[in-house]
Amino acid sequence: MIPKELFRKIRQIEIRTKGLVRNIFGGEYHSAFKGTGMEFAEVRPYQFGDDIRSIDWNVSARYDETFIKVFEEEREQTVILAVDISGSEDFASVGQYKREMAAEICAVVAFSAIQNNDKVGLLLFSDQVELFVPPKKGKKHVLRLIRDLFAHQKKSNGTNIKVALDHLVRVLHRRSIVLMLSDFMDSDYEPALRAVARRHDTIAVHMVDPVEMDLPDVGLLEVTDAETGQQVLVDTSSHEVREMYVEQALERERTIEMMFRRLRVDRVPIHTDEGYVDPLIRFFRRRNKMA
Repeated sequence: MIPKELFRKIRQIEIRTKGLVRNIFGGEYHSAFKGTGMEFAEVRPYQFGDDIRSIDWNVSARYDETFIKVFEEEREQTVILAVDISGSEDFASVGQYKREMAAEICAVVAFSAIQNNDKVGLLLFSDQVELFVPPKKGKKHVLRLIRDLFAHQKKSNGTNIKVALDHLVRVLHRRSIVLMLSDFMDSDYEPALRAVARRHDTIAVHMVDPVEMDLPDVGLLEVTDAETGQQVLVDTSSHEVREMYVEQALERERTIEMMFRRLRVDRVPIHTDEGYVDPLIRFFRRRNKMA
């Protein structure tokens, strides 16, 4: 039984994101994610100018007339939402928690997908695969995914992106669209990401809280690592400390961005204090121009 408060939240997410899909994202999604190939549609009589390589010799021999195969774009796609639910996702200095914003983004993409008759699946991970829901179609299925995003009680606060990527390699047997939503605060997962990116259209939705990029001057601050529980006392009034913090943050950003470029993984930076609508629109339109 879903608690009333959670049910209301899911209902609000459904109303808000379906409105965004109807008014903004539906067409953008369709244009950004083309079909993965061509599938056979029908045969028809040969006409002058048709490519002779398309002749269906078996049908032509049977009817004593030349027929050609007609193909159309294979529209149906499979979308996998791989969501980091580790401890660092339950954090917000301003704006929404990363995990809540990730859930809304997933809802927007999922409703856009079913509007286009695509299948949607869900992978929740921390330092282990916590939940995998195989892809299906339909509104009821999408609502189940949204419920799982909010209601799942995680087993660990740690992060292991490699574990999630290795799981996707094992379970996805046909080319899919993989959206990975994370702050990517992990290491040693590049080979696993390369393996996924070679087989699938892979997009990294990079969740960033503003305090992760710029430390505010608030004097002595006790900082707790959300994943390990380790506590550190930081003197944020020190200009040198804040400057070093920014330099390390920028270097981390550059390293992540360079890795995604090497692997040809699209990166969508989402700042929790700015919202996700504009970054997603820019991403879809950039994809449309490249198509």
